[in-house]
Amino acid sequence: MPLTRRNFIQMVPASAAALALTRGAKAAEPIHHVTVLGGGFAGCTVAKYLRMWSNGEIAVTLIEPNANHVSCIMSNLVLNKRLKTTDLTFEYNDLQVKYGVEVVHDRALRIRGPQKQLKLKEAGWINYDSLVVATGIQFDSIPGQDYRKVPHAWIAGGQSNNLRNKINKMPDTGTFVMTVPKAPYRCPPGPYERACIVADILGRRSGYLDGSGSVAPRVVVLDANPGIMAEKGTFTSAFNDLYGDIIEYIPNAQVESVDSDNLIVNTSQGSFAGDVLNVIPTHGAQNILKLSGLTGDSRWADVDPVTYASTNTLFKDVYVIGDAQGTSQPKSGHMANAQAKICADSIIRTAHGLSSYTEERLQNITTNSACFSPITYDQASWLTAVYSYNPDTGSMGLVPGSLGEAHNWSSRNFNDMFTWSDNLFADTFK
Repeated sequence: MPLTRRNFIQMVPASAAALALTRGAKAAEPIHHVTVLGGGFAGCTVAKYLRMWSNGEIAVTLIEPNANHVSCIMSNLVLNKRLKTTDLTFEYNDLQVKYGVEVVHDRALRIRGPQKQLKLKEAGWINYDSLVVATGIQFDSIPGQDYRKVPHAWIAGGQSNNLRNKINKMPDTGTFVMTVPKAPYRCPPGPYERACIVADILGRRSGYLDGSGSVAPRVVVLDANPGIMAEKGTFTSAFNDLYGDIIEYIPNAQVESVDSDNLIVNTSQGSFAGDVLNVIPTHGAQNILKLSGLTGDSRWADVDPVTYASTNTLFKDVYVIGDAQGTSQPKSGHMANAQAKICADSIIRTAHGLSSYTEERLQNITTNSACFSPITYDQASWLTAVYSYNPDTGSMGLVPGSLGEAHNWSSRNFNDMFTWSDNLFADTFK
């Protein structure tokens, strides 16, 4: 399908929808019980679509310790006050009332694959027929980093507000120092987007961008990677042309430690002090996957992208979707939504004794990752990529010609960004 502005902003991953089994109008008694860990984009989407596509034949319990989910998507706009965290906060009422998902607020501690058991903090050991792990990310510890003084703001909510407040209080011509973690990490364009937003905030406040101020603020971007990891053309242009006197980009800067009291970050490229530090640690799957053995020696859990089942044979009927999975696909909320639908379709087939490996289905295993990136207070760019299953390699690969980004940032893209995000939020949580 040719990429147009209209189909891009409406691009909520629905490829798996065409694969879902057709059911009658009348709901049947549950024939299978699925427990879902995590109430983010991956977990809520798989829970919702398991109930919808099975017409009630699959019972679903969602385990989530928090009362609501705060979206990382669009959360950089909290920094410049275009949005509040309350605008990005989603409760689980619709999943319960509209779709019949049982939501339990508890914390998962351990998975016993051979026994098909899950240990919860409050409820203890419980059994499952199938388990979907959608627990997101966990940060590596960085010596000296105190998240209250040096926020990461890479899990949205209180951290987003903390970083916004620190930016509000810093001098107009001060120095903001941020880091980009080693790839793969959650939301590839996100750190560069954040650098642009902060440069815009300080550039406007100081008057430097409109020429009324003569002293430029500084935004120092310390990237652990050898270069910009997403929307390279867009962000190179923004860093060099739009914010050339403000943003200083330094690649191959591995964070070694942080002095949270004196606001200094020590890296392989030297030490950098700022009025505000925003250090985003390297991250991987959460500890429950590591402790249970789902990740092996990796940071992420290897899965079969046809089903998202774990490739660890000790974990039969355990699936991993979203940021914690270990395919080559980007880690984003949009991608998590797409993976969840493929996973839901496969679980329904398995519950009915059907194969997920039919020739027709294998030809239609596709996902896409789309996002918008605000570049200024009222302009944005976009990026999209489509992935498909390659039976020869058993992996997902980028579809030739599908990787695209906006020719330039614009106010029209900025407006479209809200349509895109509203569509994704509705498809996931409502």
